[in-house]
Amino acid sequence: MAGEKTEQPTEQKKRQARREGTRARTPDLGAWGGVLLASFLIPHTATELATRTQRLFNESTQSFVDPEPAKAFGLVKAAAWDLVVIAAPITVGLFAFVILAAAAQGGLRPATKLFKPDFKRLNPFKGLKKTFGGQALWETVKSLAKVLVLGLVVYNSMRTLVPALLAATAVPLQTVIAMVAGTVMHVVQIAAATGLVLAFADYFVAKRRVNKQLKMSKEEVKEEHKKSEGDPHVKGQIRARQHAMARQRMMSDVPRADVVVVNPTHVAVALKYEPDKGAPRVVAKGAELVAAKIRELATEHRVPVVQDVPLARALWSACEVGDEIPAELFGAVARVLAFIMLLKSKGSAAGVHTNVLGAATD
Repeated sequence: MAGEKTEQPTEQKKRQARREGTRARTPDLGAWGGVLLASFLIPHTATELATRTQRLFNESTQSFVDPEPAKAFGLVKAAAWDLVVIAAPITVGLFAFVILAAAAQGGLRPATKLFKPDFKRLNPFKGLKKTFGGQALWETVKSLAKVLVLGLVVYNSMRTLVPALLAATAVPLQTVIAMVAGTVMHVVQIAAATGLVLAFADYFVAKRRVNKQLKMSKEEVKEEHKKSEGDPHVKGQIRARQHAMARQRMMSDVPRADVVVVNPTHVAVALKYEPDKGAPRVVAKGAELVAAKIRELATEHRVPVVQDVPLARALWSACEVGDEIPAELFGAVARVLAFIMLLKSKGSAAGVHTNVLGAATD
């Protein structure tokens, strides 16, 4: 059907969508990843906090015996530094993870278009579609999966922990606290790992949804191609103009050629030989009307024209303008140049000639 969006979005359409804030994202990736990271950092932080607090308490007790303002200020300074050292790993780790999670989902560039007022966002029908559509169903499945996994983990953990606590009548309080803390961290880690798996699934679902939203019709792809690459008609005109300019430059080199080899009317190839620059070089070539123009310029500027059908065809096929002649044509071209030198030694080489020294192309 005409206008049906069946084509994958182009890179330009994707870039435009990212600028407008339409990109595959899930907040769960950063949230659950941060929780999982924190569950590994918190035990270390708690241990470090207990150690430094104990040391600070001992130093404070000693300062009561000999109170001095300098010592009190030193304790406050040490306590502040300890707080920074304790909080640094978890703070820096969580901040870095959140930044990486955001960058992995499409970069950190803010979508400025989202800050502009848009009354389409207040459309209640769009809100109802989100509430009862496929996206709402996926959100429900995610929530149920989280609750189910979390319930199973808590149940299994409590089934092991409660009997252990009831039997630990003579166990030190510190050991009991460690048991409870370990169980809580285990529950948090399992829940965070589950949430992280669901977050990856949510990201791929969001990516598929955005890709479907950005699909284009064949007409849109063609129109975008025109805008990015240029209208084919305009490009054709530019190419024609470029060819005309190249032909004009080529024609301006004909008067400086040493000889024009012709076929005798269909093909014309102008050659220039400069010993200090290597082999003879093709400075102009053409067929039909262009060949006629080359012959006309050659006659006008008294450039010798030599009729040599095999050589003209060989040069036409093997060389482009600006190329040196191939090695297999050296002998034939050398005979033509020798013929021109012979004509010049007798007076003038201008006009149309037949190479009497031979036309073999070797």
